[in-house]
Amino acid sequence: MNTRSKLIALQTISAREVRRFARIWVQTVLPPVVTTALYFVIFGNLIGPRIGQMNGFDYMEFIIPGLIMMAVITNSYANVVSSFYGSKFQRHIEEMLISPVPNYIILLGYVSGGVARGLIVGVAVMAVSLAFNPLNIHSIPVMLSMILLTSILFSLAGLINGVYANSFDDISIIPTFVLTPLTYLGGIFYSISMLPDFWQNASLANPILYMVNAFRYGFLGISDISLWTSYAISIGFIITLYVFSLHLLRIGYGIRS
Repeated sequence: MNTRSKLIALQTISAREVRRFARIWVQTVLPPVVTTALYFVIFGNLIGPRIGQMNGFDYMEFIIPGLIMMAVITNSYANVVSSFYGSKFQRHIEEMLISPVPNYIILLGYVSGGVARGLIVGVAVMAVSLAFNPLNIHSIPVMLSMILLTSILFSLAGLINGVYANSFDDISIIPTFVLTPLTYLGGIFYSISMLPDFWQNASLANPILYMVNAFRYGFLGISDISLWTSYAISIGFIITLYVFSLHLLRIGYGIRS
């Protein structure tokens, strides 16, 4: 395929992925916005005043970046895992794999859909947060780059889950038993400086901690983790998952019979 054909293929797959979740936005975009608004009300307005300040900021202001990041992570992941497994279930992914379209174009097409949904939900949650607290941004480049890297990373992770899933039940195992615990323990609602030394060190094994803290730095200018360490870990995970995803598509794991 020449470059023009590859671009057309990428645009086609990406447009299909975006239309897929945009068509049912009441199920894909609205629920996380409503859920996050409840977090703002319960943790920010009701519990926050009792907690007081966190690292020099009002508790509501402290948790906003983490809640935005949580919405981006879960929706980027969910979009790709459900879409890719649906392609397997309906058996039209096989037609794409035997076509002249390179595997990396197929991969980028699915990931772009996950990134689009993650960013749209992130922007919607950010807009809702304005009803509870004024928006203060310390570094726009850090904020934008980290939310983009995070969305790409979990879109790739969602595709890998979709490859390995053998039933619709399988696509909920990782989000329920791995992704959700790591997200809640990723420093969204607290600073790890509050934890005993042992748990501070244990928390460093959680990759989501680095993303949340870097994104919080973009908003508030504070972080429990070195900013460059956060970028290094995020980019390292993206490269690893990208290479592994391409390998799975190349060998047709769980797809070609």
